[in-house]
Amino acid sequence: MVHMWKWPALAAIPLAALLALPAGATEVEIVDARATPGPQGWRIDVTLRHDDTGWDHYADAWEVRLRDGTVLGTRKLLHPHVDEQPFTRSLPRVAIPEGVREVLIHARDLQSGWSPRSFVLRLP
Repeated sequence: MVHMWKWPALAAIPLAALLALPAGATEVEIVDARATPGPQGWRIDVTLRHDDTGWDHYADAWEVRLRDGTVLGTRKLLHPHVDEQPFTRSLPRVAIPEGVREVLIHARDLQSGWSPRSFVLRLP
C-alpha cells in the first residue's frame, strides 16, 4: 500500500498569498528628513531607500504635507537611483504656515504609488 502525503488545504494559503505579490515589490522607505528655515521658506532634505530596478520601477517623488493632507511641495525624482541607495534630495522654498510644528513626508514609486506610511518631520 502506497501512502501519498497530501498537503492540507490551509498550508497552501501562505504560499499562494506570496505568489500573488508582484516580484520585487517594496515600498519607498523614508530613512530621514530635515528642515532648515531660510529667508524664502524652508529647505526640506529627504533621504529615501527603495529597491530601484531601472526606468520601470523607481522612487519617483516625495511630498511635504500638512496633517490635513494639504500638499506644501512636491519633489519629483526624474531617474532611478539603482546604485545610489539610500539617497538624499532637497526641496527649497517650501512655504510652511506660521505656527505649524510638524509636517508629514510621503514618498511614491512608479509601480506601488504613494506609500501608506508617512514620516513625521518636527520643525526646529
